[in-house]
Amino acid sequence: MSGTEATAAIVREFPDARILMLSTHSGEEEIYRAMQAGARGYVLKSIVREELLRAIREVYEGRQFIDPAVAPLLAQREGHRSLTNRELEVLRLVAKGFGNKEVAAALNIAEVTVKLHVSHVFDKLNVKDRTEAATAALQRGIITLD
Repeated sequence: MSGTEATAAIVREFPDARILMLSTHSGEEEIYRAMQAGARGYVLKSIVREELLRAIREVYEGRQFIDPAVAPLLAQREGHRSLTNRELEVLRLVAKGFGNKEVAAALNIAEVTVKLHVSHVFDKLNVKDRTEAATAALQRGIITLD
């Protein structure tokens, strides 16, 4: 179970839990998912001791705390529209180098539907081509190539 999944499970069981995520992941999507799951704070493992103590106190007192090193990324993510599950599937295959015909065959959908999804992905990620979409999605933590 990932930290985000654990956070969601804990918050379901204990809605008033005050969870501070400590992570090496600095991608905007990872941070966003953690906060959506119920974390009240997010800090990177590289945080200095004094800031970590401040984060713990803030979250303990019921406030949110976002590591200053990643706060701009979260703000940037908030401005993006979320990708649908199908758009994420298409994006993962595009990032692996699949062409539209290959994506269509893999997902058992029409090629014209793939083109529509790719267009939506470009629009939502504010990119111009497949390479830029894959790069942006990987950098932001929207997808991984497992």
